[in-house]
Amino acid sequence: MDSDIFGGFYRGKRILITGHTGFKGSWLTIWLHSMGAEVVGIALDPVTERDNFVLSGIGTKIKADLRGDIRNGQLLKDVFTQYQPEIVFHLAAQPLVRLSYDIPVETYEVNVMGTINVMEAMRLTESVKVAVIITTDKCYDNKEQIWGYRENEAMGGYDPYSSSKGAAEIAIASWRRSFFNPASYDKHGKSIASVRAGNVIGGGDWALDRIIPDCIRALESDKAIEIRSPKAIRPWQHVLEPLGGYLLLATKMWNEPTNYCEGWNFGPNPESIANVWEVATKVVENYFSEQRAKNKEQRLLNAQPTEDNIVNYPLPTTHYLKDLSDPNALHEAKLLMLDIAKARYELGWQPKMNISETVKMTIDWYKRYNTEEVYGLCFEQIHNYIARD
Repeated sequence: MDSDIFGGFYRGKRILITGHTGFKGSWLTIWLHSMGAEVVGIALDPVTERDNFVLSGIGTKIKADLRGDIRNGQLLKDVFTQYQPEIVFHLAAQPLVRLSYDIPVETYEVNVMGTINVMEAMRLTESVKVAVIITTDKCYDNKEQIWGYRENEAMGGYDPYSSSKGAAEIAIASWRRSFFNPASYDKHGKSIASVRAGNVIGGGDWALDRIIPDCIRALESDKAIEIRSPKAIRPWQHVLEPLGGYLLLATKMWNEPTNYCEGWNFGPNPESIANVWEVATKVVENYFSEQRAKNKEQRLLNAQPTEDNIVNYPLPTTHYLKDLSDPNALHEAKLLMLDIAKARYELGWQPKMNISETVKMTIDWYKRYNTEEVYGLCFEQIHNYIARD
């Protein structure tokens, strides 16, 4: 199976990924490795033994699997000096809204100063030609408007996480103007872009306070799924959707470095914007899809239930969902959408999957990870994603 839709561009390229042990970072690392890139990753330890990074074994396959904190600027400079990357994907972050209320200073140190440390290491490393810095859709000053945010709208953020990402975007824009200005590209030779994705889901994510991991942990324990903000509306997308956008953008920046060094949104089509309760409902339906199909087949055949053919018929979907709405809960945005017209028309990128397909592929991973070789499972899903029209 082929995972390369970029014409061999990444084969042999020296790539550095920060945060490669994380959810998105592990998928990006697997995809790049499968295309023949020489990947160096630097990150903290994975959070759990079930993380996609651990189960896939990708750390043993890449050129270098390094541990380090991006708040350590000298460490980053040393890594850049040793490995001389050509392309950088910066994903390392403190990525959780609710946790940012508990550790606001650390959130800012990681998300703002960590990003600045990465850019400074790039600035001092001549080999670096392209950098794609991943922030979030929450970087925008969210007024909970009914239309999607465009790349030229104001940065902001209510909570420490969102505001730290808005601040990181401001820093990126400053470094681009001050040190990586397109007008003086001949002097510095670097192209830098920031990218903002919607709510990303997919296999191998076990982070706290995210709906998919919360659902899987509950279902595997035969407990109800506790949903804090059932009516919160988000732009849901499979992890491979924005990653494909980041990879495409990097190729464009390499070939035309002064034309694409700016901010970019990568979100789903409007029909994939849904509330949390709807997504959790789809998770349950997909998780029990095989049992339901077997029961339907048994009823159609008028088979008599026996110890050998009886199937434990799942309860109604709503039985597995528990509304824990709390009017006094910490603030989290209720409505957030992205406008992806720029990526669609200037990069030729567009989403391949709707919300139902996205949840189905995600839950397929969680139904198989215990019994199959996970690197192969991830590679299969990347191949199947690429094969979509």
